[in-house]
Amino acid sequence: MLMAGVLTGLKAQIDVIIASPLKRARQTAQFVATEMGFDQPILTSEALAPAADYAAFQQLITEHSAREGVLVVGHNPHLHQAIARLVSGNGNGHANGHTVGGGSIRLRKGAMVRIDLARRPAQLQWLIDPRLARVIQANVTKSSRPKTSRK
Repeated sequence: MLMAGVLTGLKAQIDVIIASPLKRARQTAQFVATEMGFDQPILTSEALAPAADYAAFQQLITEHSAREGVLVVGHNPHLHQAIARLVSGNGNGHANGHTVGGGSIRLRKGAMVRIDLARRPAQLQWLIDPRLARVIQANVTKSSRPKTSRK
């Protein structure tokens, strides 16, 4: 609920939700969809399964490249490795004609990442994990309470 609330608060445009075929990923995707009021069918893809290779992930991204907001639900370490390759430029081995060094991203369970795929290499715009979301929620809730006068 927390992370779906974050997406709603960010006014994230979600055009399609794609989940790994594993049960827990499909359940997570359905839960987020329900919380956000997303009423389209959730797609599943073997490209998000733990044993999938990066080429399958790239193909999945390419298939949905015309869409603005693609929410994928997958598994670590597969997903964070794929994201690191996207944003480091290692997806194709080169960026702007130069070999690119490896990248690393820490993606905790339940984390969300927004990536701009229009740029090459792809650009990480934000990464929010549940721990950070709880801190933000607590501070927003605290600061939005009416102040009482002390007499």
